[in-house]
Amino acid sequence: MLFDPIYWIILGVSGLMSLLASLYVKSAFRRGAEVPIQSGMTGAEVARRILRDQDIVDVEVHEHQGFLSDHYNPMAKTLNLSPDVYNGRTAAAAGVAAHEVGHALQHAQGDMTMWARTILVYPANFGSMLGPYLVMGGMALGSATQVAQGQHGVGYWLAMAGVVMFGAATLCATFIVFNEFNASARARVLLVKLGVTRPGEEDDTVARVLNAAGLTYLAAAVGSLMILSTLRPEIAPASFVAWR
Repeated sequence: MLFDPIYWIILGVSGLMSLLASLYVKSAFRRGAEVPIQSGMTGAEVARRILRDQDIVDVEVHEHQGFLSDHYNPMAKTLNLSPDVYNGRTAAAAGVAAHEVGHALQHAQGDMTMWARTILVYPANFGSMLGPYLVMGGMALGSATQVAQGQHGVGYWLAMAGVVMFGAATLCATFIVFNEFNASARARVLLVKLGVTRPGEEDDTVARVLNAAGLTYLAAAVGSLMILSTLRPEIAPASFVAWR
């Protein structure tokens, strides 16, 4: 069995970044849930108000169980809001609801990052799970030695397949970062434009919640890039520990 110690260090750092980002967004949401909005609208009402304003009539808003499980389903054209967002009358609830509507707007307007995310999401999920194992499997079959000798055997191509698969996951994670921040920018503009939130404390709170949520995707993308940098079949055998 072969492995690169640096890979496991980077994997640990990546996991820690994701954990800290997740804790931060939960904390930001809870603080934002303490700031009521003067309009008094629930997250569900905010979502439907923005959809009407943007002339989107084929997207339904549903309540979805789970804390911060909010998401837009482009296949079913549904906005699925968690109970705290669906029923909440706070800056946090309004921000998250408007953010998900932002994704619906991206879909309706053919936003490139939305299409890239939709197309890549399934191969990306598959690649992020299987890619590293294929690389390690290829290394175990001797891809490093094959490269050193100018040979491209089964191990090399197996490892390269793993790199390509994980690369797809990394590409998708990168598109998601731009996609998420774009949806958040749309959300803030529409909330103020429609009078749902006011400039000042309410809008600032929305910004903090949405920026915190965006950091979770940024952390995932950076972590993915870090891991991808270690998945190189051509790394010299000396970089690995071998058990035979």
